Amino acid sequence: MKFVAQRVSKASLTVDTKPVSDIGHGLVVYFGVKVGDTKAQAEKCAEKIAHLRVFEDDAGKMNLSVGDVGGEVLLVSQFTLYGDARKGNRPSFIEAERPEPADALYRYAAERLQALGIPVKRGIFGAHMVIDQVNDGPVTIIYEI
Repeated sequence: MKFVAQRVSKASLTVDTKPVSDIGHGLVVYFGVKVGDTKAQAEKCAEKIAHLRVFEDDAGKMNLSVGDVGGEVLLVSQFTLYGDARKGNRPSFIEAERPEPADALYRYAAERLQALGIPVKRGIFGAHMVIDQVNDGPVTIIYEI
């Protein structure tokens, strides 16, 4: 399981030009599921996202989490995180989990984040999504378990 978290001042997600989700200050998290990943890994990812200290405190140090600053998370399923482009120019996605189990783990991670008190908005699994985000910093964290 892998995620890319980006600190944003705002973000919105549309599908077929229709608004689906938007957040203010918080994190946009691109979430990829690999073949064989488990609920335990999804739970660890949710814990990590909720507790990442990537927001500044009063001293200007990245010392606060998304919950500490009253932020939100836009969680976006992204199988292409497991694209392998080492050979040739067309990425291979054989490491990415099949849609049904990947969607279940994506939803589980969102539920766990919400259980930790983090407001979560989501994209639509498997849809062609357009994400408009204003990166803040920029701050980008990549995590794989």
